[in-house]
Amino acid sequence: MADQHARTSALDQLNEFEREPVTEDHLHPPRRFAALFAGEHVAATEFIIGAFFILHGISAKDLFLGLICGNILAVASWTFICAPIAVQTRLTLYWYLRKIAGPGITNLYNVVNGGLYCILAGAMIAVASTAVGLAFNIEMPTLKATTPTSVGWVITTLAVGGVVTLLAILGFKKLSQFAIVCSPWMFMIFIAGAIAMLPRFGEINSLSDFWRIAETKIWNGVPHEGKEKLGFWHVLFFSWFCNLAMHVDLSDMAVFRYARSWKYGLFSALGMFPGHFLAWICSGIMMAAVNNTEIEPGMMAFTAAGLSGALAVVLAGWTTSNPTMYRAGLALQAVTPNWPRWKVTLAAGIVTSIVACFPVFVMNLLDFVAVYGLLLMPIGAVVFAEHWLVPRLGLIQYRAEKEGWFMSWPVLITWVVTLFLGWLLVYEIEAIHLFFMWLPGWFIAMGLYLGLSYVWRGPAAAEVTS
Repeated sequence: MADQHARTSALDQLNEFEREPVTEDHLHPPRRFAALFAGEHVAATEFIIGAFFILHGISAKDLFLGLICGNILAVASWTFICAPIAVQTRLTLYWYLRKIAGPGITNLYNVVNGGLYCILAGAMIAVASTAVGLAFNIEMPTLKATTPTSVGWVITTLAVGGVVTLLAILGFKKLSQFAIVCSPWMFMIFIAGAIAMLPRFGEINSLSDFWRIAETKIWNGVPHEGKEKLGFWHVLFFSWFCNLAMHVDLSDMAVFRYARSWKYGLFSALGMFPGHFLAWICSGIMMAAVNNTEIEPGMMAFTAAGLSGALAVVLAGWTTSNPTMYRAGLALQAVTPNWPRWKVTLAAGIVTSIVACFPVFVMNLLDFVAVYGLLLMPIGAVVFAEHWLVPRLGLIQYRAEKEGWFMSWPVLITWVVTLFLGWLLVYEIEAIHLFFMWLPGWFIAMGLYLGLSYVWRGPAAAEVTS
């Protein structure tokens, strides 16, 4: 009993500055951010996304150009949108939002955000579990599966989820240390697996040979049966918004509040180009080489690189889901003020591990990522507008905090109306593709919020201003 009490007390001392600004003596050096981005974005889900590009019939030219442009825009979003706000406030989004929107909306947002993070981390755990299951000859879910396919799959997934939860509980420093060890090796496995598979397509003696094979046998522009044909703009926008929740939606304030400079946002390039460029390409090569219409990351990696490939899938799943679970714990901790972060993260980890057992989420990953980003996007636009534009327009900054509002009506109306317009345009009128909606939606949300803030300024505005 005494030992158990000591362990609990030690966990309670894991201070991650959940409700206060990070102090100067707790800022981290550049290498931790470089490792965290490289580890999180050279990840197990890259096997899924790279394979989906094959299934959706994207041509080689559209893929390469789209990935280059989209990833540059993603790095710019981290560097110029997310990191500056995080460094100036030293707060998590989940606590900064309270000053802007009031505790009511903040609690609602944190529950939605934490739940979506749990689903995303669950998808990553599921990918890692495919490699573990391969070693024990466990029945794997198929591309069309929605529920667990075997008891072995459930046991494997829960075990992998347990490891992820433990690392997320230990906090930012442990996550970055884990990534420092694993990232370089995982990156090399992606490259080695793709190189090992290339001879299956024919003899390659030059770059022109590779490009000919890429255009005709890998990314040939022909979608698989039942899959939507995608092109350059789809690739550009997907590679830009696949981490929308982290950069434009500002969830990575939780990471960059530890940065010494907003320029650390440039370290996101170490995740985007090795991960969301090269790893997606390598994954596509492995998918095309095994000539399988089912997405089985563990099998793909094992075929390409043997046991090292399968182990890389496991570790890639961990390095991606660990920081995702960490963010989920921070989001949910903001609505459980009497719980220490480790207890909230443990509860979120249990939910995430259960979610991971259901393959419906990982097999619909592209659409889930798009919807996920759209759901949170209006709040990111609101925070951006509040931080940079509200004071410049002579409006009251942090009015919810100053006047003790439980919720800010301008924020709530902006969130609801923007989501309604997005649903209308994407699903009812079908005027715009799901992948493209977030960009006009972001400007709509920002303009709507500023207009409502002006209308709502009321008699208190003059008092505060004077």
